[in-house]
Amino acid sequence: MSSRTNFNELLEAGSHFGHLKRKWNPAMAPYIFTEKNGIHIIDLNKTVVKINEAADALKQIAKSGKKILFVATKKQAKDIVSEKVKSIGMPYVTERWPGGMLTNFATIRKAVKKMATIDKMSTDGTFNNISKKEKLQISRERAKLETNLGSIVDLTRLPAALFIVDIYKEHIAVAEAKRLNIPTFAIVDTNSDPNAVDYAIPANDDASTSITLITSIITKAIEEGLSERKVDKDSAVAEEKENAKTSTVEAEAKLNSSTEEGDATSEKKAAAPGKKPRRKIN
Repeated sequence: MSSRTNFNELLEAGSHFGHLKRKWNPAMAPYIFTEKNGIHIIDLNKTVVKINEAADALKQIAKSGKKILFVATKKQAKDIVSEKVKSIGMPYVTERWPGGMLTNFATIRKAVKKMATIDKMSTDGTFNNISKKEKLQISRERAKLETNLGSIVDLTRLPAALFIVDIYKEHIAVAEAKRLNIPTFAIVDTNSDPNAVDYAIPANDDASTSITLITSIITKAIEEGLSERKVDKDSAVAEEKENAKTSTVEAEAKLNSSTEEGDATSEKKAAAPGKKPRRKIN
């Protein structure tokens, strides 16, 4: 399979720029090519390899029908990630990581249910029977919940994996995923420890161009996985229908054969000469 990106594409996106040398994490040494003007330069040949590994693994997770949660709350990443991820229908957190989002998932689900309850109140006429002040308070609470949980409303169970932009900033999300053995994928800059995640993509996690390129590659891979899942599902349904059709035809053929045999036997019996009655001897 051909590579999903190349050295020049990453270079143009500025993915090679790391942090200042004094801010580096020694664990990133294998991914640093050199130092220029006090800034570490990332080895983009290694970035290409790591992007392909992460993209292929995430594609398989998507193909299996599981959810991948994207985490990117830093200013230059949040809009890019939310826009890209919306198109593939995956959940994302781009406002603030709610502490205990994974380790205390039941509480998060309660907050989601609360949102659903408020939505129901606005449609079933409950809002008409409460004061303006109460209505305003409830609406504000709904808006706050929407900001924090809006994109994870459909996440009914823990995600199968996390994709993170900047593990230094999102260290709580990384820690929670690790505690629950949830695989982590991330863009890791020179100031972070790549060993903190399962699939580290060494690259600039501050430049919007770098974030856009890598997130696009990852979401495209997930989209491929979803498409293949749909094809497999359609094939399975078609095969099931074909098998059901074949079974029906075979059953009908068997029934017709049995009926014909039964008719033939009846005709044979009718055509056979009857036995002569015994004479009575007086």
